[in-house]
Amino acid sequence: MAVESHAIYKDMLIVLGTAGVAIPLLRRLGMSSILGFLLTGVVLGPHVLGWIAQHLPVLSPLVLKEGEGFSGLAELGVVFLLFLIGLELSPERLRTMRQLVFGLGGTQVLVSALTITALAWVWGFAVNQAIVIGMALSLSSTAIVIQLFSEEKRLGSQAGRMSFAVLLMQDLCVVPMLLLLGTLAPTTEGNIAMNVGAAVLQAVAAAAFIIIAGRFILTPLLRMVAAANSPDLFMATVLFIAIGTSALAATAGLSMSLGAFIAGLTLAETEFRRAIEAIIEPFKGVLLGLFFLLVGLGLSLEVLVEQPLRILALTAILVSLKTLIVMAIAWVMKLPRAPTLESALLLGPGGEFAFVLFGAATAAGLFRNDETAPFLIAVTLSMMALPLLGRFAKAARRKLPAPNVAAAQYLLPPEGIEGSNIIIAGFGRVGRIVADMLKEQELPVVGIDLDVENLAAARKSGHRVFYGDATDISFLMRCGLAEAKALAITMDNPSRAHEILKAARSERPDIKIIARARDERHAMKMYEAGVTEAVPETTEASLQLAEALLVEAGVPMGLAIAAVHERRDGYRKLLGRPNRKEEVARMRNRLKKRMQTSVD
Repeated sequence: MAVESHAIYKDMLIVLGTAGVAIPLLRRLGMSSILGFLLTGVVLGPHVLGWIAQHLPVLSPLVLKEGEGFSGLAELGVVFLLFLIGLELSPERLRTMRQLVFGLGGTQVLVSALTITALAWVWGFAVNQAIVIGMALSLSSTAIVIQLFSEEKRLGSQAGRMSFAVLLMQDLCVVPMLLLLGTLAPTTEGNIAMNVGAAVLQAVAAAAFIIIAGRFILTPLLRMVAAANSPDLFMATVLFIAIGTSALAATAGLSMSLGAFIAGLTLAETEFRRAIEAIIEPFKGVLLGLFFLLVGLGLSLEVLVEQPLRILALTAILVSLKTLIVMAIAWVMKLPRAPTLESALLLGPGGEFAFVLFGAATAAGLFRNDETAPFLIAVTLSMMALPLLGRFAKAARRKLPAPNVAAAQYLLPPEGIEGSNIIIAGFGRVGRIVADMLKEQELPVVGIDLDVENLAAARKSGHRVFYGDATDISFLMRCGLAEAKALAITMDNPSRAHEILKAARSERPDIKIIARARDERHAMKMYEAGVTEAVPETTEASLQLAEALLVEAGVPMGLAIAAVHERRDGYRKLLGRPNRKEEVARMRNRLKKRMQTSVD
C-alpha cells in the first residue's frame, strides 16, 4: 500500500512539475501549452525516457508508465472544457455571428466529415469506423488557433472572427458527435436509425431536466451562495455544479461532457457567467493538460518510425483537404480572400477533440490502439505545424488585395460586443447613475459587483452586469478588459478601488481609468497609482454647493458655472501631476494646514 501511494505521489509531482516548469519554458520557445503537454507525455513515456532508462537506470523513477490512476482527473479536464464552451455559447453570441457560425462553420463540419468519411471507407475501414474518423478529423484546434490570435490581439480581426465562428460551430458539434458515437459501437444492438433516435430522445430528456434544474435550482443556489460573500464557498459550489451535472448525465446514460456542456449553456445568460469562467479556467488548464499528457504517453512512436511516409502523407492530405474545403465554402459565400486564406490554413490541421473522439471510440470497441495510432500522430504533427502555418498565412495575406467594402462589412464585429465596452467596477448607487447616462448615449457598458441585490436590480433595468471580484485580473480580462475603451471605479471602498486600479493598470497601461475618490488625499494616492482621472466626493460636493450659493447670492448663472469650472480645473491640474514632487508636497502642506485650521 505504501509503495502504491508513493508511486501516485511520484506521478503527481512529475505532472505538477511539468505544468509549473516545463510548460512555461516551452511557451517561451513559442510552443502552445497543449503541444507542450503532448510532447512532455511522449518524452516521459516508455518510448523515449523509458528506452533511455534501460541504459541509465537512474532515470527510471522519472518514467511515467501507467496513466490509469489519472484517467478520471484527465476526463474532468474535458468536462471543464465543455462546461466553458457551454458558457461561451450564449444565444446572444450565436445570434450576432449566425451567418458565419451556421453558414461557414456548419458547412465546413458537414462537408469535411462526409469527405473524410468517404475517403476512410474507400481506404478499407468499416462504415462505423469511417464515420468516427470523419467526425474526429473534421475538427480543428480551438485552443491553439484562438491562442495564436489572442497573443497578437487579432481575435477581432476578419480572419480571427472567421476562425472563431468555425471553431465555435465545431465545438457545438462535439456534443452530438459524442452522442452519435455511442450508437456506432459494435455492441449496440438493433437498427442504427432507431438507436440514434432513442439516444436523441434520451439526450433531450436529460438536457431538459438539467435546463429546468439550472433555471429553478442552480441559479438561485448561486445567488444564495454569492450573498454569503465567501469566495471559497462560491468556488466549491461552481465545481459542484460542473461535476454534479456531469455525473447526473452519466447516470442517465449520456456522456459527462454532455452534462457539463448543457449546464454551462444554462448558466451562460446569468450574472455569474464571468466569475464561473475565471474559477473553472485554472482547473481546466491543468486537468486538460493532464489529459494531453496521457495522450502523449499513449502515442506510439514505433508507428511513426515504421511508417513515416504514410503518416506524413496522411498529415499533408488532412491539412490540404480541410484548407481547400474552407476556401471553397468561403468563395461560395463571397467572403474576402485574404482573411479566408489565413483562416483556412489555421483550420486545416486537426484538433484536441480528435483525441477525445478516438479515445471514446477505442473504449467503446470500435478501434484497436494500433488502428488509431496513425491518425493520432498525424493530428499531433498537424497541430505542431500551426505556428508555422500562421506565419505563412500572415505573409501570404499581405500579398493579396484588400477586401471590398461589402465583403469587409460582412465580417465586422457587431455593435456592443464585449471588446468595445466601458467597464464599471462597482454597480451601486453611483455606478448605476453613471451606467444610465452612458446608456442614454448608446455606449456599451459592462458592470461588475459583488452585491447580489445590486446585480438583480441592474439586470431588471436592462444593464449587462456580472458577479465577481474586480481585483482579480483574470476575472477582469474575462469581462473584456483587454479591448475595453475605459474603466470606471465607482465603489465606496478606498482599499479595493486601489487594488482594482493596480490590477487593471498592470495589464492595460494604456487604458483610461476614471475613479471615485473620497477626498483630495485619496485622489492624490490614486493619481500616484496611475489613475487617469480621480473625482473626489468632498471636492465635487463643495463645488456644487458653492455654485448653488453663488447663484442664490445674485451672481449670474454663467459666471457661477465658470468660477466652479475654473476651480475644478485647478484641482485637476494640481492633483493630476504626481510626478512633480514639489507640487505634491505643496498639496500635502495645504491639506495639513486645512486640517489644522479645522481642529483649531
